[in-house]
Amino acid sequence: MRIGDAAAAAGTTPRALRFYEQRGLLPPPPRTAAGQREYGPREVNRVRIIRELLALGLTVEDVRMCADRLHLLEGDALPGYGEAGCPRTTGVARRRLEALDAEIERLVRLRDDLAARLGVPPLRGEPAPSR
Repeated sequence: MRIGDAAAAAGTTPRALRFYEQRGLLPPPPRTAAGQREYGPREVNRVRIIRELLALGLTVEDVRMCADRLHLLEGDALPGYGEAGCPRTTGVARRRLEALDAEIERLVRLRDDLAARLGVPPLRGEPAPSR
């Protein structure tokens, strides 16, 4: 299928497919005699996986670092992504989880500080601060 059809099937745009290819997330697809990109079901599935990982908060660079193992994410199982699997991939995921945990802690502190200033009870069911 051509780039527009593949992009639609993956829920994205042709521009995104070209971007993923330029950034090394998607291998260059075969081309027709006229030079047009030709995509198949595997490429469409790979684009869906890329989009899922980006939606989970990984960066394009994070996904690029693991691009050679994206095929392992096909289906329900995640073989090779545990502690004994691929340290580079596990490291990317761990760094992202640590960043998310730090951001959550920052936001909870921010919310609690604002709640204390306004005299609103914290979300965790703690009593309202006295003024």
